[in-house]
Amino acid sequence: MTARIGIGVISFAHGHANLYCDRLATYDDVRLVACWDDDAERGGATAAKYGMRYSPRLEDLLGDPAVQGVIVTCETNRHAEMVLAAAAAGKHILCQKPMALTLADCDRMAAAVEAAGVKFMMAYQMRHDPSNQKIKELVESGAVGRVSLVRRRHCIPVLFNEGFVNGPTRWHLDPEKNVGMFMDDASHATDFLHWILGRPTSVMAEIDNTITDVAPDDTGVAIYRYTNGAMAVLLNSSVTLAGENTTEVYGDAGVIIQNHDDVPSTNGPLPPQPIALKLFRRDETQWQDMGIPIPPSHAERIAAVPRAFIDCIKFDLAPPTTAADGRVSIEMVLGAYQSAREGRRVHFPLEP
Repeated sequence: MTARIGIGVISFAHGHANLYCDRLATYDDVRLVACWDDDAERGGATAAKYGMRYSPRLEDLLGDPAVQGVIVTCETNRHAEMVLAAAAAGKHILCQKPMALTLADCDRMAAAVEAAGVKFMMAYQMRHDPSNQKIKELVESGAVGRVSLVRRRHCIPVLFNEGFVNGPTRWHLDPEKNVGMFMDDASHATDFLHWILGRPTSVMAEIDNTITDVAPDDTGVAIYRYTNGAMAVLLNSSVTLAGENTTEVYGDAGVIIQNHDDVPSTNGPLPPQPIALKLFRRDETQWQDMGIPIPPSHAERIAAVPRAFIDCIKFDLAPPTTAADGRVSIEMVLGAYQSAREGRRVHFPLEP
């Protein structure tokens, strides 16, 4: 394909839509064509910012032949509705995380894109981060041997932010639109664990409010088990002011330590001589710095997502994060919620 790829945006309800458009606007092979938003003021203003055409009618966007792909960044409980409409219109789809709030909706979405023959990609930035890609490479190459334990922290400080709690993105706090903060944000980490270790067999979790009461939950910890005996600990909190160590991978031949790979640990002040990723091997005497730079802000990682989507369309590539991957991530989150609610170990697969 040599012509510019036309992109449409389905809602600016999610703040990441702006980060995606900021980056897409810099590509010489992309044209931001049109958008829809049920908030006319928000849609019109954002359309003007990016030189797009705004319409209050979704069919105007989906019926535009100049639009080859769409970004679905509406409230999470409307993802299925919008994906089904976009697939029926023959548009390729980049879907904001989490995929949906139920496995049944995930299945409807997957069936729709399969039937339509369009590309569907989940917007999970961890897979596009050089530091995370190196972790996967090291694990798969056997650099740490047999993996015993992975701990992944993915946190944000948004529940301390008055603009988030009472601003235009307040819908994140509505259980009908988003279930809870663990659903919204921990799905990044469940996708990472699935990507690195595969599908788990069970989970035990605690998810609750610990120091706030503005959302259904503010903190969660989940322990996943795998068929090979490995464990994975997921720590997610929306009330984390600062941090450093984000990921640990322990194996019988080595250890990987990752730092500064979420919002609190990247956007805040860094310590002297910070190291993003380091490896220790059993037969060595010191840590090896993998030489990966720390981006100036976590927004840089989020903005890396749309390039892969454009390349899928442009070069007819398989999406790096599929509908099936999106479903696994949701299943892992829902299993954690069920475990926390029922106070017991929950086994996979879950019933849709």
